Amino acid sequence: MVRSDKVFQKRSIASDPKYNSVVLEKFINHLMRDGSKETARKVTYTALENVEKELKKPPMEVFARSLKNVAPQVEVKTRRIGGANYQVPVPVQGDRKRFLAMKWLIEAARGKKGQPMAKRLSQELTAAYNNEGNAIKKKVNVERMAEANRAFAFLGRRR
Repeated sequence: MVRSDKVFQKRSIASDPKYNSVVLEKFINHLMRDGSKETARKVTYTALENVEKELKKPPMEVFARSLKNVAPQVEVKTRRIGGANYQVPVPVQGDRKRFLAMKWLIEAARGKKGQPMAKRLSQELTAAYNNEGNAIKKKVNVERMAEANRAFAFLGRRR
């Protein structure tokens, strides 16, 4: 196996102008399609305003708790050993945990049809805040899959 000794620099992202949050700006970047950042920003801010009206709580508190609720603890990765593929459970680390939570929230919101994106996103954030909704279902399914394959956990360790 060839090992690369390259060290990659992480690009720093400026915080968003309204709430001064780097995590929210990253969420906006994930939501953005075809480079239309202002549209993504407008959708996100409208969704957070809707959440604030609905729950009567600070929008960033709801956003942070929603992300925390959706973030998985373990996931499965495929390992090929001796001609067989195994689903090996591995713990999810920091940035990946946040990335998966954002991705699942956005996918769940996009999966609903018939309403503006801001409304769908606010509904999904509210549902995730209350430990409900499609994003939470996705998290539960991933963690259930990892639990079912716990017998292969020893394969995850490098020799």
